[in-house]
Amino acid sequence: MKFKQFFYKYWKKTKGIWKTGKVQRSSRITYDVFWNVILFFLVVGFIGAFFAGGMGAGYFASLVKDEPIRSYEVMAQDIYNYEETSKLYFADKIYFGDVQSEIYREETTLEEISDSLINAVIATEDEYFEKHEGIVPKAIVRAILQEALNADVKTGGSTLTQQLIKNQILTNEVSFERKAKEILLALRLERFFDKDEILAAYLNIVPYGRDASGGNIAGIQTAAQGIFGIDAKDVNLAQAAYLAGLPQSPSAYTPFANNGGLKEEEGLQPGLNRMKTVLNRMYESEYISKEEYDEALNYDLVADFIEGSASPIEKYPVLTFEVQDRAKDKILNYLAEKDGYSKEDLENNEELRNEYNALAERSLRTEGYEIHSSIDKEIYDAFQEVAKNYQHYGPDTVTKLKTEDGEVEITQSVQAASMLIENSTGRIISFFGGRERSGKDHFNYATQAERSNGSTMKALLAYPPAMEKGAVQPGTPIADVKTSWGGYTPGNFDLRFHGLLSARENLVHSYNIPALKTYSKVMNDNPNPVEQYIEKMGITSLGEKEYANRALAIGGTKHGITIEENTNAFTTFANKGKFVDGYMIEKITTNDGEVIFEQKSKPVDVFSPQTSYLTLDMMRDVISRGSGNYLNSQLKYRNVDWAGKTGTSQDTWDVHFVGTNPNVTFGSWLGYQFQDSLQCDSCELYHSHRNIKLWAAFVNAATDIRPDLMAPSNSFERPEGIVSRSYCAISGMLPSELCAQAGLVQTDLFNAKFVPTKTDDSLIRGSFVLVDGKAVVAGPNTPGEFVEGDGLAFNPEFLERMGYDRLNNISELFPLTNREKWEKIGVPGADVGNAVSDDGKAPSVPGSLNKSGSNLTWNKSESTDVVGYRIYRATKAGGNFSRVGSTTSTSYSIGDSDAVYHVKAVDYFGLESAASQEIIVGDISDPEEETPDTDTEKPETNNDNKDNDNSKEDNSKEDNNSTEDPPEDSGGNNGHDDSGNKDNGNGSENEDGKDKDDSGNENGGTDNGGN
Repeated sequence: MKFKQFFYKYWKKTKGIWKTGKVQRSSRITYDVFWNVILFFLVVGFIGAFFAGGMGAGYFASLVKDEPIRSYEVMAQDIYNYEETSKLYFADKIYFGDVQSEIYREETTLEEISDSLINAVIATEDEYFEKHEGIVPKAIVRAILQEALNADVKTGGSTLTQQLIKNQILTNEVSFERKAKEILLALRLERFFDKDEILAAYLNIVPYGRDASGGNIAGIQTAAQGIFGIDAKDVNLAQAAYLAGLPQSPSAYTPFANNGGLKEEEGLQPGLNRMKTVLNRMYESEYISKEEYDEALNYDLVADFIEGSASPIEKYPVLTFEVQDRAKDKILNYLAEKDGYSKEDLENNEELRNEYNALAERSLRTEGYEIHSSIDKEIYDAFQEVAKNYQHYGPDTVTKLKTEDGEVEITQSVQAASMLIENSTGRIISFFGGRERSGKDHFNYATQAERSNGSTMKALLAYPPAMEKGAVQPGTPIADVKTSWGGYTPGNFDLRFHGLLSARENLVHSYNIPALKTYSKVMNDNPNPVEQYIEKMGITSLGEKEYANRALAIGGTKHGITIEENTNAFTTFANKGKFVDGYMIEKITTNDGEVIFEQKSKPVDVFSPQTSYLTLDMMRDVISRGSGNYLNSQLKYRNVDWAGKTGTSQDTWDVHFVGTNPNVTFGSWLGYQFQDSLQCDSCELYHSHRNIKLWAAFVNAATDIRPDLMAPSNSFERPEGIVSRSYCAISGMLPSELCAQAGLVQTDLFNAKFVPTKTDDSLIRGSFVLVDGKAVVAGPNTPGEFVEGDGLAFNPEFLERMGYDRLNNISELFPLTNREKWEKIGVPGADVGNAVSDDGKAPSVPGSLNKSGSNLTWNKSESTDVVGYRIYRATKAGGNFSRVGSTTSTSYSIGDSDAVYHVKAVDYFGLESAASQEIIVGDISDPEEETPDTDTEKPETNNDNKDNDNSKEDNSKEDNNSTEDPPEDSGGNNGHDDSGNKDNGNGSENEDGKDKDDSGNENGGTDNGGN
């Protein structure tokens, strides 16, 4: 009640005051004042804002005044100009790795990226991406305020468009100028490109940390593959959130360590926490439901991280660098040609080549090329496995090296290399580049090591050029006798000489002197053989004047040649004389599919088909019965037409074998990195056999994989113009009647253009005797009863014409095979002193006289100049002996007559030995009158002839068996070659299977290859 009274009283009073009008007048005054104040501040604020905006606009303009106005084309080039990793492929488009690069990136499209991943990126990096036009003003203002206030937490203000600008056009510099340009360019970019183009570009350039191998990666496809091992289109929600969170801090959030492999649990946590943040933002932006959010949070993402895997450089180190280097050369030529420069320009201008070399290097690593090699993956992998498991390389060796700090000792293992090339195309199918690789050792012994190729050079530089010129043919006799060229006196692997053999036999057994003599016939031709033949066969590492080094014909190079060059050269013969350069790069394309290089082989004419076939036919014999015959026991596939050549360099530093069949050519090599001898007395296999066994292991493995390629059923095709002809083994001329009588007619293949046309004149008829089993023309004092009528003798004119008259002993010409036929040929009378030396002594007494049946038998005299024996008989013991007969053998028929007998030896000069021991035959108690043999000469009662002083030449004694013993001087720089066997006296096989070769050097030439 009181409250109502109070309220009523107060209301009446207020109403009364209001009626007076005082309140209304006062309120109008206050309102007017207040409004005027607000209006004042509004005007001032507007003017200030206008002024500030003008100043801001002017400042912004000043920041971007140097930024050019970019056209669509320029901006497109800038935006899409991101580095993309080039890819490497085996043959048949089998991917094996990427080119080594600072950062790995593979381009993709939005269609190949999952929606979850795209949504995760937008929700995390730019929630207004679909709405803004390049920038979000409030985000920029917020970022500026945070920068000005130095806030601890900065949310950032860059859209995806701005980030793209920053990465592709501008730099990461923190400045208002860079930010202003970024805003301007972002606005302009949005005018030219739609949202999908901007998003795709962003997802291809943004960095994502490291992959499982420790390599730096960029681009969403590379990240998905490098972290989860799947494509970007296949990631699940949790994986998408993880990937979307990485760009904020790639190095901190990546799950892998710098050197590859997963981080510890503590190191993984920052990235997993970031994933949860991304999932939360996706949920808040309504990209995912609560159920999807919870499921992704509980997903075991760590289990999806791929294990650290070997990078291409670790799995295929030598191959990766080999293909990269060859591809770079192709790209270099492509870039230079595009700019109007030729290969000659690059060769003649070192500065220009260096410039394009740098451009090609960068282009290779950033342009995303697809590089297709010729290498067969299966065969390449098989080669690595064969080499890994091979047990017969030989021992490690301790080698002394000279360094700046003095001499040091290192232990090194035997290295190996091989090269397999398809003949018709030059395609390098596979290779083995070396053993026991360290992480940084990418040296390729197959393509980079320059080594002496030993006696394989004989089949390239000695015989084929000479056959091409008609200087020799396979049947041409060439004397393997001690020969000097100035101070150069080379020898053979077995420290002996082998007489007069055909070119074929000399190559088959890899004798050095005949190869040097053959090369001497053509080495001074113009153009010389290196320029005319060897360089055309792809061997370009020889020196300009090296052809003048005669020892080059047996591998005496100054620096050496590569295994690839040596193998590639042998393909010439299988290609009927045409050389096809080997290649490893089939094709290079851009990421758009444009072909910038494609291999096109261009055969080069080197030899005629006839010369090539004859060389192949000779090399067939190398394998069937010569220095490479060990191969036959090692091949798994036997019915293949292989031809090949062995080779061992000076001091046994290198051993080679190159074999070719109608489809492929394959070469292998063993040697130490720092030259040392491969000889090993304790090894199970000799050095040449160790290499041949490895060669066969490679070939067997490759044939298991590609029998159609490695084991063709066809043989080398014999061209027209190849004929078979008989010839005399002494002269190489058409057989004469006398040569046929001597049994020295042989048959071989010839180029029809160079068949012999003249008849042999190396023999003449003459009377001769057998001296120690050798036919010698009878001398003036030689007893006539031992002379065998009209025999065969060497023609003095022939010997002089061939220079054989200068030999110490004509028997040096007699080969170890069929030697007995040669020994029956007499030496000309004028040279009798060279055949038999007069020591002035009577011959030694025949021993062990005995009776066998109706024959007397005895042991031959130990004297080497004996021509026969005289038989003497007495009718009783103590009676006078008279000569009853003579013979050149060590037996004589006496019938049933009873008597006492003895025998005397007679030498070439008519001297007679003392009588042998006597032998009594039958009962001599009733002696009968002696009757001289009417068929013999007049009996002599005294035939000792010890004082015979007949005139004769004073000839120094010669050892007629000199070819059986090692020569006193086997030569200066003797190298080695593989005959396959130690010579046991027959000129072919050695009983212990050990072989050597001589690649000695002349005039300063050395065999050292080295790396």
